[in-house]
Parts: sequence; structure tokens; C-alpha cells
Amino acid sequence: MKWIRSFAIAFSMYSRIPMPRVQWTKESMQYAFCFFPLVGAVTGGLVWIAGALLFPLRDAGRLPEVFPAVFLTILPLIVTGGIHMDGFLDTTDARHSYGEKEKKLAILKDPHTGAFAVIGASVYLLWSTALWALADEGVLPGMACAMVLSRTLSGLSVTAGKGARKDGLAAAFREAAREKAVWISAGIYLAACLAFGGIVLGILPCVLLFGTAGVVFAYYLWMAGREFGGITGDLAGYFLQVFELAALTVLTAWSFL
Repeated sequence: MKWIRSFAIAFSMYSRIPMPRVQWTKESMQYAFCFFPLVGAVTGGLVWIAGALLFPLRDAGRLPEVFPAVFLTILPLIVTGGIHMDGFLDTTDARHSYGEKEKKLAILKDPHTGAFAVIGASVYLLWSTALWALADEGVLPGMACAMVLSRTLSGLSVTAGKGARKDGLAAAFREAAREKAVWISAGIYLAACLAFGGIVLGILPCVLLFGTAGVVFAYYLWMAGREFGGITGDLAGYFLQVFELAALTVLTAWSFL
């Protein structure tokens, strides 16, 4: 039952997919991050299906070129409820304050939206739409894989990384998590993504995708430690969004080569 409750908590927290109500206890939250990448698998699967349906209609001239691009940009936000984008926006505001760690952490908790968050959201969504307008069906499997990778690494960083503060939702998940189980599940997801990438994408695109993941993840850990003193839920969401946009950029560029 603990596994089932953790599954429900992972999906109810990180998606808008209806789940049965469960009590959020420390015991129930132990394995939530073990199921977090499955939210990415569902999100990536929906993006793959939607793209496979929309791109042929676009290419046949039966849909305006911008429609699939806009739809594929907003679809992950619809599935997740924008929880990770919220972290991206809060982090963008905090980083552009150029203040001390304490000030940046306070901005992360501030419910108000600053100018840099609005600018960051505009740039992010416009760049994503532009990339999806250029993309073809060959990009879809890679993005589905990237959405599993992003959540695997994001959850691992919250569980195993140094926390920036002792309160907050990320701290609650970190304290409740069975770290060994999260490490084992992360290894399984990474191995599955590697096998999927090698078989479906091809060796070189798979190397590019994992290389992008490694670079963005290393930068994220360095930035979080240097500017915030550790990991928070907002920073984990920031990483997820940045990596997925970077992955879309790399995969779309590869499709033109």
C-alpha cells in the first residue's frame, strides 16, 4: 500500500491527472520520487501522440503551421499544471535580484511575480514555440525520453542533494524519501532511457541527449550551490524546464543535419 500511496502522491503533486485521495504522511511519501519519472513518461507519451497526429496535418497544409507548435508548447503545462514552470519563474526572479543567498531564497517564497519572471516566461515560451514550428516527427521520441530524464535527475537532486533550507515541500519530500530506493529507481530509469535512445533515436542523437542532460545538470548543481546554498523545489523545477528546452533545441538542430 505504501507504494500505491506514493504513486498517487507523485501524480497528484506533479500533474493534473486525477488520482484517488491519499493522506500525505511521511510513510506515504517515501517512494514518491520513485514514480516521479512516470509523470514524465505520461507527459512525453502525450506529446509524442499529439505530434504524430498534428505534424502530418501541418505538412499536408491542413493546419496552420503555428498551431502544432503552440499546442505542443502548452501541452506539458496543461498536464503538469505548470508546477515546474512556476519554479522556473521564481528562480528567474531570484537570480536576477543579484542579492545574497538569503534574499534569493526569500524571493523564491514570495508569491508575487516580478518583471524578470514575465520576461523569462515570454522568452521561454516563444523559443519553445519556434523550435516546435521547425521540428518534425523525428524529434518526438527524443522529447518523450527527455521528459523522463528531466524528472529522474530532478528528483534525484532533491533527494540526494544538499537542501538550501529545512522547510518547504522539497525538504518534506527529502526527509520522507527512501534514498536507496530513489537511487535504484533512478538507475533503472536512466538505463531504460539509454536503451530506448540507442534503439529508437540512434547512437549519436542519444549521446547528444545524454550529453545535454549532463551539462545542464552539472550547471544546475553548481548554480544552486553557489547562489542558493543548495537545492529547493523551485530550483529543481528550474532545472527540469531548462533541460527540456535545451533538449528540444539540440534535437531540433540534429533533425536538420
